[in-house]
Amino acid sequence: MADTSSIPSTGPLGEDDENAPIGPAIKVAAVAALGGFLFGYDSAVINGAVSAIGKVFDVESGALGFAVASALLGAAVGAVLAGRIADRFGRLRVMQVAAVLFLISALGSGFAPDLLVLIVFRIIGGLGVGIASVIAPAYIAEIAPARLRGRLGSLQQLAIVTGIFLSLLVDYIFATVAGSSSSPFWFGLDAWRWMFLAMIVPAVLYGGLSLFIPESPRYLIANRQIPEARRVLDLMLGSKGTEERVTRIQHSLKSDTKPSWSDLRAPKGGLLPIVWIGILLSVFQQFVGINVIFYYSNILWEAVGFSEADSFKITVITAVVNIVTTLIAIATVDRVGRKPLLVIGSIGMTVSLGVMALIFGVAKTTTDAAGAVNPVLTGAEGPIALVAANVFVIAFGMSWGPVVWVLLGESFPNRIRAAALSLAAGAQWVANWLITVSFPTMKDISLSLSYGFYAVMALLSLIFVVRWVKETKGKELEDMDDLMV
Repeated sequence: MADTSSIPSTGPLGEDDENAPIGPAIKVAAVAALGGFLFGYDSAVINGAVSAIGKVFDVESGALGFAVASALLGAAVGAVLAGRIADRFGRLRVMQVAAVLFLISALGSGFAPDLLVLIVFRIIGGLGVGIASVIAPAYIAEIAPARLRGRLGSLQQLAIVTGIFLSLLVDYIFATVAGSSSSPFWFGLDAWRWMFLAMIVPAVLYGGLSLFIPESPRYLIANRQIPEARRVLDLMLGSKGTEERVTRIQHSLKSDTKPSWSDLRAPKGGLLPIVWIGILLSVFQQFVGINVIFYYSNILWEAVGFSEADSFKITVITAVVNIVTTLIAIATVDRVGRKPLLVIGSIGMTVSLGVMALIFGVAKTTTDAAGAVNPVLTGAEGPIALVAANVFVIAFGMSWGPVVWVLLGESFPNRIRAAALSLAAGAQWVANWLITVSFPTMKDISLSLSYGFYAVMALLSLIFVVRWVKETKGKELEDMDDLMV
């Protein structure tokens, strides 16, 4: 199968008809973005369940951290494989596979009889997350009109943070109605089990709606389904210039070769500099500890003295803040630029994480029955920690959250984009796993140490951006070859 990632045009499919209706493109992009919603929901739903899982299965911090992070192992594999599978079987088929994986994960996790079974089904869900993290933005870019590509592509990140918010809201509602996350709810099942089972609804919706949207024109032309490709191009971009678009795509496919990991190698050995930049962007995005907030915030706030109910409320508020700041990034990234937003975000994260490390470092401590030392926030310490945590989310949400995905999608030259994006996405999930699985143990040692480490990573991310990341605002995809060096 030829690599369909390098069409020489000013947009994904050339100049589109500005008089063409935009409704079909918006609907199709919204369906594709449901993958991002499930990505966010599956990643964060464990937050409300983690405390109950620890009690029900009587597991220690290390095993609990692995259970929380297990989905990320599947996500890393899914991200690496998604591009190649989509080239062979089609974008829609891969979406449907992801939907089935989400459905299986929801059922298996909800009815898991022990921790091992839960981990297995979380890994299965992680495969769906990894696939969705790659295929949704790729599909939207390939099918969107050029004049709408930026806004429609941003639906992916908006869907992710919305999925995170709704998963945390569902967690809060179920736990509140049941009395706690470990209390019986509908049909005698504990509330935490229903948190996972609720994912059945968006998974079925995603898979069902994917049956009614068109395949990517690039994939259709690569597989010689020219009449169907013309129909999709007419529907998405209008009838103006359809034959020219088909001809240009066919020409690009004739000159392309199959995707190969060897394309990522530098002439003198090792990886190309731009590939390393993509990998480090992905790693720093996770090493600042953002997912500690969304995976562990409930038990974090409980550990420092807040009730379970208040901890759920704080987590939901934080998720709303994340959505609002993502909207700010969507509105400003093409006007302000990628690099300035990353610089501002790194500064904000360094300061806020440093404040949290300081607060937890000077707080009084207590020792629980298990021997774990927990800080107790008194007086102004609690409000300051809450404000710092939300400033951190604001700084991340307006910068490193959405902007890294933008840069990964546009920085790589055409000939290496598919392979480089898969490698960077895989590195991102591995980094996410390392941070997630290590936090429970680090927390038991010292919360101040944990947030101090994340603050150092945020400071290093600032140095990295200033020194090595180049601005891509206003550049065409075909002008990225100068970033190779």
